[in-house]
Amino acid sequence: MGKTTGFMEYERIEEGYRPAPERVKGYKEFVIGLSDAQAKVQAARCMDCGTPFCNNGCPVNNVIPDFNDLVYQQDWKSAFAVLDSTNNFPEFTGRICPAPCESACVLNINDDAVGIKSIEHAIIDRAWEHGWVTPQRAHHQSGKKVAVVGSGPAGLAAAQQLARAGHSVTVFEKNDRLGGLLRYGIPDFKMEKSHIDKRVVQMQAEGVQFRTGVFVGVAKDGLGKGSKVQSDAKETITPEQLQQQFDAVLLAGGAEQSRDLPVPGRELGGVHFAMEFLPQQNKANAGDKLKGQMLATGKHVIVIGGGDTGSDCVGTSNRHGAASVTQFEVMPQPPEVENRPLTWPYWPLKLRTSSSHEEGCTREFAVSTKAFTGEKGKLKGLTTVQVEFKDGKLVEVTGTEKHYPADLVLLAMGFVSPVAPVLEAFGIDKDARGNARASTDLIGGYATNVAKVFAAGDIRRGQSLVVWAIREGRQAARAVDEFLMGCSDLPR
Repeated sequence: MGKTTGFMEYERIEEGYRPAPERVKGYKEFVIGLSDAQAKVQAARCMDCGTPFCNNGCPVNNVIPDFNDLVYQQDWKSAFAVLDSTNNFPEFTGRICPAPCESACVLNINDDAVGIKSIEHAIIDRAWEHGWVTPQRAHHQSGKKVAVVGSGPAGLAAAQQLARAGHSVTVFEKNDRLGGLLRYGIPDFKMEKSHIDKRVVQMQAEGVQFRTGVFVGVAKDGLGKGSKVQSDAKETITPEQLQQQFDAVLLAGGAEQSRDLPVPGRELGGVHFAMEFLPQQNKANAGDKLKGQMLATGKHVIVIGGGDTGSDCVGTSNRHGAASVTQFEVMPQPPEVENRPLTWPYWPLKLRTSSSHEEGCTREFAVSTKAFTGEKGKLKGLTTVQVEFKDGKLVEVTGTEKHYPADLVLLAMGFVSPVAPVLEAFGIDKDARGNARASTDLIGGYATNVAKVFAAGDIRRGQSLVVWAIREGRQAARAVDEFLMGCSDLPR
């Protein structure tokens, strides 16, 4: 414990932001990280609890009190070693994780939680700056070959762990660049893609091979007729080919099927999924020349969905120079401050205002969209109604219909499942939500009903957090290693 009375002496310190009028002019990250002195003070607030709930609140079980103490001592290299032991990619989670660890912080019962995420961010940035992040090559090769399908956080974490265990790992990605939704779902202003690129270089040095532009499935119809899921595939490999060429296959393709809104007028031009809109801007930022890029410039934009993806649409629309941005959430507005005695140590329901909201956005709660309206096939607006809970169900409030003008509507209501044709091509059993059916048990975990085929991340658990994907990738890597070798020294 760095400072016994630190939690009583010091207030929480938040990371800073560049001013909104300045940051909306571009797509670079704008968070101002903690200085050494600020990180020391923030780490001093950690109480080194006898039962560190933060450790259990974190899906990858980061050893948070230990690295907090080391940061307080200003032993940054040792702090990185502790962090690196549980988390393959702290530069991802330190930027875009919502930090369930902080909700579980014991100090959060009656005070502001320790700024764990900001400390993690500070540790990994210093590790890269000082060259402490180096390839960890396996001392011996197993002679086993593993195919990992999908290069999002679950796939990358699994691939890195398996390569370090001595297996020959090939990662297949249907898009033209690696990273999955990290690459094309998260805007650059939240996480610049150089962080992915640096990890790829490290993993290549560890022996991982990457193949982009390759779709794994059945060539005919691919992702399904009329699919709006992002794909740059120029080559198709069948499940049978993978199963013949590799000793094990891990499916880590994510949950990319967006939730639709099947109301009158859905077919109008100008109504799009968020994941049609966001990837295009990331591609443009990467230097791609796009024909007919979807832009919000000068348009009245309505984002339907109040979560992180919706917030990303708000931030991107503001950077395009939208005439107005409005965000709808079907649920009632939550309280500004959570009921901590009721919710701790779990993730609380409370009003969350993102940096994108602060840049300019009108937020409407308890709103349901009844229809899109337009002329000559082009969107002109939409009709809504207020809703409320009655007997546990959302019902319309009579007399509250309202019309909004709109030139662009972005559907950001979450993801319902993985892309079904991929699982069907392998013959994978699905659960009631359409996810790959596989348990997380210590014995036989992550294995599907198909011999030597495993599943991890959102493709197994459904839409979730980057940190959960990393956890599942690490655990699945151990399961695959155990399957191949009979035992495993990889951490679970």
